[in-house]
Amino acid sequence: MNLSFQDYISIKLHQTDLKLTSYVKAQLQPYNLAPEQNLIMMLLWEKDGMTQNQLAHHLKKDKTNIARMASNLEKKGFIKRNFCTEDRRSLELYLTEEGRELKEQVVPVAEAFNDAVTEGISKEELQELDRLLTKMQNNIEG
Repeated sequence: MNLSFQDYISIKLHQTDLKLTSYVKAQLQPYNLAPEQNLIMMLLWEKDGMTQNQLAHHLKKDKTNIARMASNLEKKGFIKRNFCTEDRRSLELYLTEEGRELKEQVVPVAEAFNDAVTEGISKEELQELDRLLTKMQNNIEG
């Protein structure tokens, strides 16, 4: 079987995604957080009270997916969902005390993950990787 270089890169990207996801999933498991739920929490730790639509936009996820993850985070006691005062159709997500406290445990895990993944890679190489990944995303977005 002769793979083209593009096929090889596609496989390598997929393998890297799986490996990174598996690693971060294992790191977050003790905190009862899935990797995508953690992304919501990270955004709320930066700006509490975001709407589900804002989260969907930031994470480039559909609203249904965000609503499902928010529901799960609410069941775990990390967030509360309230109707938006300006738009009763919108839900705003707010951290609970438990959700705020979780930050102190999870942020160091995320920082250690970032350090491990980028070890031995220069700032310039990371900027080039960002440029290339953005270009690839733009190619398929049309």
